[in-house]
Amino acid sequence: MNMKSDTKTIIAEDVEITGAIKCASDIQIDGKLNGDMTCGNNVVVGATANIKGSLMVESISVLGAVNGNITAKDRIELKTTAKVNGDIKAKRLTVEDGVTFIGKSEVNPTGSAPAARAPESPATALPYQPPTVEEKKPGGMFGRK
Repeated sequence: MNMKSDTKTIIAEDVEITGAIKCASDIQIDGKLNGDMTCGNNVVVGATANIKGSLMVESISVLGAVNGNITAKDRIELKTTAKVNGDIKAKRLTVEDGVTFIGKSEVNPTGSAPAARAPESPATALPYQPPTVEEKKPGGMFGRK
């Protein structure tokens, strides 16, 4: 059997899968998935799709509903009809007007770990303290003599 390198698996709208999916080729899901998916290539979550689980993919385009975290090695596209409830992480992110997204996003084009924040110096970490009576100089603000 001669397989093309651009073979795409399509999970139809009337199909419901419970369990994990692992694949190396492109996949399009138009049905329901109750479980995690790991895909080494491109994923399309169709407008009629409903996924409850985490997705780890190369790239993904979401038009349907995902209730779980999405991690992409390259790109995440959230199309107008997308509804995502979970955290997303990718090198590149595209979000169209009308998307529903509840969660945290991490976009890092270089793929390197983010730099750690420097701790605040003690001078900037302390709240403002008004001067005591002894510290006030006579003459008010302009120091009249």
